[in-house]
Amino acid sequence: MAKDNRPGSLLIRGGRVIDPLARVDALMDVLLRDGQVSEIAPPNKIRVNADEKIDARGLVVAPGFIDLHAHLREPGQGYKETIASGTAAAAAGGFTSVCCMPNTTPVLDSPEWVTWVRQPQRGAVVNVFPVAAATQASKGAVLTDFRALQRAGAVAVSDDGKPVLSETTMRDALRASAEINFPVVQHAEDTRITQNCSMNEGPTSFRLGLRGISVMSEAGIVDRDVQLAQQFNGARLHVAHISTGEALKSIRRGKKNRARVTCEVTPHHFALTDADVRDYDTNFKMNPPLRSAEDCEALLAALADGTVDAIATDHAPHALHEKIIEFDRAAFGITGFETALGLAISVLHAHRISLARIIELFTSGPARVLDLRGRGTLLRGSHADVTIFDPRKRWTFDAAKSRSKSHNTPFDGRQLTGKVVATVVGGRVVYRG
Repeated sequence: MAKDNRPGSLLIRGGRVIDPLARVDALMDVLLRDGQVSEIAPPNKIRVNADEKIDARGLVVAPGFIDLHAHLREPGQGYKETIASGTAAAAAGGFTSVCCMPNTTPVLDSPEWVTWVRQPQRGAVVNVFPVAAATQASKGAVLTDFRALQRAGAVAVSDDGKPVLSETTMRDALRASAEINFPVVQHAEDTRITQNCSMNEGPTSFRLGLRGISVMSEAGIVDRDVQLAQQFNGARLHVAHISTGEALKSIRRGKKNRARVTCEVTPHHFALTDADVRDYDTNFKMNPPLRSAEDCEALLAALADGTVDAIATDHAPHALHEKIIEFDRAAFGITGFETALGLAISVLHAHRISLARIIELFTSGPARVLDLRGRGTLLRGSHADVTIFDPRKRWTFDAAKSRSKSHNTPFDGRQLTGKVVATVVGGRVVYRG
């Protein structure tokens, strides 16, 4: 007899449901059935004999978190991370959906590789949405077949760490974006002026004797791309891991002019500054680099006022030998799934950003950026993806216990507030804290 793979029913009882899209913030019960949100009602009003129950009293029940920017490293770099290990770490961080970047080996530049990433054999425990390469082999010259990649299941295109520098190529990409309603994600960095640079340009880089990455290397590309996006009605530009106040000015200008321009901010860029780079610790090396205190304040203001659309982790696992070397030779990037919520609550609450706004940045915000319909909300009929967390729980992150294969993080031993208790994907509990 064939096994029944349907998720059945799950009743989440007595939690504080916060769903910014539905404008709900109240004690409610949530019934999940057959992979969908079946019913939401005040406590004890749902009278069904569910297959499974979760007591969520004292906890927040939110739509499943969505990470717009992560590196799962497969195909080809399984020594750093696999789709299975990366999504296990994502689930522990409360993420029910992860958008994986294309800088793999080989590059995700064909429908065949997009399909490969999405196959069940990869062992993903959360939803995986591939972001395919914008140009062939991410070399910045010849555009990939956006329509074919979209049909294969890609949710956007990006050359990520190899930004599209050619104005002509970027114009063509945004024209194609407008034609098929397909987002172009840009890692905004003018790599022509950042070669051999390893941290933010400023007093700390001068003291450490390291070449600095200027603010304008990001801001100049963002300004150019926003202007290009305004040339095509319907073009969709998403700026990844924005890190400078100067670049935010262009984002605000584009939004004011009603261009379809969005952006994301990482937890490490609002929780740390370049002054934290001490003793050449490569766990503080990432790209974009940690910026100045002034840039950090600008990001916090933009998170508060709605300029920023999403928090994304830029989870970038690396093996030990790629990090425990000289600072200027070490790989850029840190892990991020399991610390994202704790950093958001710990830092953003202190800056008077509400819990509802934090949840919006993890849920309906990212869902809107990439048109992930039926996600980022608990409206009836939406996907049964739920994140349950304790917003007051104080805990200490231990990198050695991470579910990621790599432990390159500046937050090892950091005390955080806000802990994931359970993660539900498609109606099934995939993580219990």
